Amino acid sequence: MPAIHGVKSFNSLRSRADKINLGGHSLWVAQLADIIASKRAAGQPRDKAVLDILERTLHEKTKAP
Repeated sequence: MPAIHGVKSFNSLRSRADKINLGGHSLWVAQLADIIASKRAAGQPRDKAVLDILERTLHEKTKAP
């Protein structure tokens, strides 16, 4: 993947990512806000189709204690 729409650099994306353990392997997971920004910037129909649910999920996540 040479570039990610809406993201300035892989280093900046990774600096905000969460490292999780999945099946004994470490995996970096991008922040939901970064995923939303990328999908918005890409502007493809498949990206636009999921923006509403991603934005609602982020809203719910940020208001949770």
